[in-house]
Amino acid sequence: MPFILTRRQVENLYYDEPIGKDVGPLRMMQIPAGSFTMGSPKEELDSEDNERPQHEVTLGRFFMAKYPVTQAQWRAVAAMNRVRRELQSDPSRFKDGRHPIEQVSWYDAIEFCDRLTIHTNRQYRLPTEAEWEYACRAGTTTPFHFGETIDAKLANYRGDDIYGEGAKGEYRKKTTPVNQFEGTNTFGLVDMHGNVWEWCQDHWHENYKDAPTNGSAWLTKYAKAKHIRRGGSWFDPPRYCRSAYRASSNRNARNNGIGFRVVCSAPKVS
Repeated sequence: MPFILTRRQVENLYYDEPIGKDVGPLRMMQIPAGSFTMGSPKEELDSEDNERPQHEVTLGRFFMAKYPVTQAQWRAVAAMNRVRRELQSDPSRFKDGRHPIEQVSWYDAIEFCDRLTIHTNRQYRLPTEAEWEYACRAGTTTPFHFGETIDAKLANYRGDDIYGEGAKGEYRKKTTPVNQFEGTNTFGLVDMHGNVWEWCQDHWHENYKDAPTNGSAWLTKYAKAKHIRRGGSWFDPPRYCRSAYRASSNRNARNNGIGFRVVCSAPKVS
């Protein structure tokens, strides 16, 4: 398939990956190479010890989906040939093609990526934990890429819970359509805070001691290691939606607050 980069007015580069008839393409935003400080300082409100020690990470260019995989996109890929495991075509609790897929395990997300890779002949995968935080922060050092607090007008979370100097807002009690809020970050990404948790490649570690500094996935040899999820969800308080917040689940876990978005290593452009 042809690879075409499109320039937005705010200078974000992206390409659209078609995945099926009558299904919106995956919009893949370019995440530029760079360095950032991963983790949170002790003085950040509600920060946790597992978000430290803060450390400098340097990453190469890659592409990340503008928003989490939708239910419509999931169905299109679930209809493709199996690679390692079957995929349910409609596992989500909150049925709507524009809403993010949920009730999918880490294994399900990997199968999605494998099928998409074969379909497109481009390497799709889950983000590493460092890639996720780098992309979420988009050059910011505040708890959220919006700033020091979060607002229910900008994200879907337990909006009646307040963070810092923020205001009480709506608690919607379900997922919302992707890309419905204002507040795109500098890299052109949306829904990084709340709506659904997002699976990452990495295994859980209790802190960042000896963490890789090149953006690679941090894995162990433990076969039953839990996998990282990031970003918080529609039912979580705002402290769980912070850029630095880390959580984990068994790789078979499924619930209505866990989805994912995909990454593609920077394709070669002729």
